[in-house]
Amino acid sequence: MTTATTPKGERRRQALVAAAAELLLEGGFDAVRHRSVATRADLPLASTTYYFESLEDLIARAVEFSGTVELDAMRRRVGEVSHRRRGAEATVDLVLDLLVGPDTGDASGQVIARYERSVASARHPELREVQLRLRAKLEDLLADVLRRSDRVVRPEQLRRLVAVVDSAVVSALIEGQPEPRRTARAGLLELIDLVAPPVVPNVANMVPQQPERVRQLD
Repeated sequence: MTTATTPKGERRRQALVAAAAELLLEGGFDAVRHRSVATRADLPLASTTYYFESLEDLIARAVEFSGTVELDAMRRRVGEVSHRRRGAEATVDLVLDLLVGPDTGDASGQVIARYERSVASARHPELREVQLRLRAKLEDLLADVLRRSDRVVRPEQLRRLVAVVDSAVVSALIEGQPEPRRTARAGLLELIDLVAPPVVPNVANMVPQQPERVRQLD
């Protein structure tokens, strides 16, 4: 593997990563091979071994690329969220926008690819490190959404929240249910006020309103 120290080399390396990310989204890990990546990037076959230590290294970079693109989209979504007190349903919908994606009615290839990456990381240490970095950033975004919804953020409960959604989505995918987001929504609605309860106003710091004086008539 050679570090892409020149602009041309860096462009080629990024083209290979982007090509691998596309193949990963379209056909899963089995679709990412040296030849298929080089063909998709319109580069010589030897370039995949020139810029990367192994196929696993290329896949890890592709996963990081895909995850970063998803996080950027999530970050923009969070930036659109105003800071106000939200009920359980509105809060759950915002959380699911991040964890599952828009309510399109069925599972997107992006959602399926995301869970494939998570499962694959159990067998590949380098991929696991990438997933851990991506998950930490995702948890930061979730915490931000909850704060903007005037909810208590407890770091130890963020993973519980994610686990509830993950379990529901994976079960829905296994069972062939067409709307995994709906399944996850039902489960999360039962727990959101427990894992991220609304902030309780500090009554002691509230300024009492002065009673309106009644005009005395002469």
